[in-house]
Amino acid sequence: MDNSLTKLINNSSKLIGTRQVLKAVINGKITQVIIAADADDRLKEQVAAACKQGNIPILSTLSKCELGKLCKIQVPCAVIGIVKN
Repeated sequence: MDNSLTKLINNSSKLIGTRQVLKAVINGKITQVIIAADADDRLKEQVAAACKQGNIPILSTLSKCELGKLCKIQVPCAVIGIVKN
């Protein structure tokens, strides 16, 4: 796993889950979105469209299982949003 990604996730306020992240992107509360490389294509397109509109960078990396573990949750995670301070 990428050490800088681990630090970013562990040292930031974050939202986990597609609905929460999309809502926060639309409301301008997110600085970056991290999406699992194996997330559903339709979900990726939906998140990418919202992020493009809000000019928010997207990082596609790791698997859903790896992202879930990185967020210290017991289930796979497709999308994480890094919240503005």
